[in-house]
Amino acid sequence: MSYANNTHHLATSRAASAKFGILRAVLNMMNVARERRALAKLDNDALADLGLTAKDVRTEVNRPFWDAPNHWRC
Repeated sequence: MSYANNTHHLATSRAASAKFGILRAVLNMMNVARERRALAKLDNDALADLGLTAKDVRTEVNRPFWDAPNHWRC
């Protein structure tokens, strides 16, 4: 492969990678929002099973969808 072709291939790969990175971030934010909605629907017995309080849930549910702990991210 020539230098010009290789350079074009790398640029195309970077652009595709950036698009997938944005898509991955959007999907992750959608998942965080969905999980927080599900968490908000749990009753006190289910929360106790998870070791959570109603206050813990309110705190988590009120966080913006883009604000997720690093260990939740893909």
